[in-house]
Amino acid sequence: MAPVRSGLRVFLGTGSGRAGSLLFLILASVSAYVLLTYPLDFGLKSWSDPAVWADNPKAAPPGWLSLLSPNDYPPHRVFEYRQPTHTRTVETGGVIHTYLAEFHHTSDRFPTLLTITLQDLAYHDGPPRIFISLTRPDGHRLVVAALVPPGPLPGEEPPIHRYVETPMRLRVGGEDVAALLSSFFAREYGASIPPKEILSRGVEEALFGQPAGPQGPLFRSLKGAYSVRVEMLAPDPRDRLTSVKIVVGGSSYGSLGTDSLGRDIGVGLLFGFPVALFLGLVTSTLATAIGSTLGMIGGLLGGRVDSAIQRASDIAANVPLLPLLIYLTFALQPLLPRLWTVVLILVAFGWPGLAITVRSMLLQIRSGQLIEAAVALGASKRRIMVKHVFPQIAPFILGQMIFFAPSAILAEAGLSFLGLGDPSIPTWGQILESGFRSGAVYLGFWWWVLPPGLLIILTAMAFVLVALGLEPVINPRLRRIS
Repeated sequence: MAPVRSGLRVFLGTGSGRAGSLLFLILASVSAYVLLTYPLDFGLKSWSDPAVWADNPKAAPPGWLSLLSPNDYPPHRVFEYRQPTHTRTVETGGVIHTYLAEFHHTSDRFPTLLTITLQDLAYHDGPPRIFISLTRPDGHRLVVAALVPPGPLPGEEPPIHRYVETPMRLRVGGEDVAALLSSFFAREYGASIPPKEILSRGVEEALFGQPAGPQGPLFRSLKGAYSVRVEMLAPDPRDRLTSVKIVVGGSSYGSLGTDSLGRDIGVGLLFGFPVALFLGLVTSTLATAIGSTLGMIGGLLGGRVDSAIQRASDIAANVPLLPLLIYLTFALQPLLPRLWTVVLILVAFGWPGLAITVRSMLLQIRSGQLIEAAVALGASKRRIMVKHVFPQIAPFILGQMIFFAPSAILAEAGLSFLGLGDPSIPTWGQILESGFRSGAVYLGFWWWVLPPGLLIILTAMAFVLVALGLEPVINPRLRRIS
């Protein structure tokens, strides 16, 4: 344990060792958090499903940007209810369950959407009627939607359940709402705005705005207190609605914004942490294990075994890796996930350099007095390799393993950037590729491109700094120089 403690002290005594350890600790902590909180099928069930992100604003910048920018971005608001905000009985014997969402709109920009999602409706005597209304700061209340759930099927016994597997999602808009708003503005503001013009501008501008006059834009933002009311007129007091979600879409979202599908980029980047570490550590460990083992075997045994290993190393080392990765990614796609294809190819062609280097080290060590004495005492080649050879080259092998990890991470990012990554897994390379493919660079969506690129660089730097911190441990002469 004394050599280990001494090596650790030397490693942490270097600036690169301390910085690399801190970065690696952060990467490992975030990866552990993601593995404990995210489902393993997050890529397939959530990231690749547009319905999960349907209520999010599209290509929205981070929420904190409004603190640094003169542009006023309205926040994204989500109201979820498991119980009605209040209930009252009507004279006919039924009840009215009300779900009320209140908020203040203070931005010159308009909200981007208004959606209501209903889930797990249960009724007994007959389907209830559901009304959705918006109360504006000017005191007017507009009933923007009304629906009646499907009635009972033949033979279906109460309670009747609807919207259980697939929630009912209603986005306020369409021709009916545009016609309603057109007549409302004509009646209350004396403004003649055709429904087609409201649809072309966006119903949200009319819902959360007022006519701006003959000059300038068609609508200007109407600031003040708003309330969205979902009322369920139920014939039977036992009727219930388990979940109601009201979303008022903003122009900004979360800590890192959204992409063109409304996906939370911060969530996708978090899931990329364990993927990057897994790819780097597994690939570098396997390639290093194969290369060091073959190098030790060839250097210690010599003869035909050594020649065969060296020729195989020369061939594998001269194979162009990127074209091979591109070809085999397509060829093996029906058999293996693309991420595993990348791992296998990098392992299969990543060991030759280390095997050649370890072999040359073995030739030097084999001629030393320690090995000659062990041979004279009758030690087996296995004992010589394990007891006398491997401890001398182990620090070098560890350093090479750490150096190899960034190459694997960058190779996956490069393949993903070329559109050859696994689309079911949100890796940093995949997010970066989707940003370039969607024109994020040209449209100024920096939050879509910069964070994944910086994370790739920082992760590679973490491994490089750790490897640099290990150099004084591997080569004691560097300690005296420093």
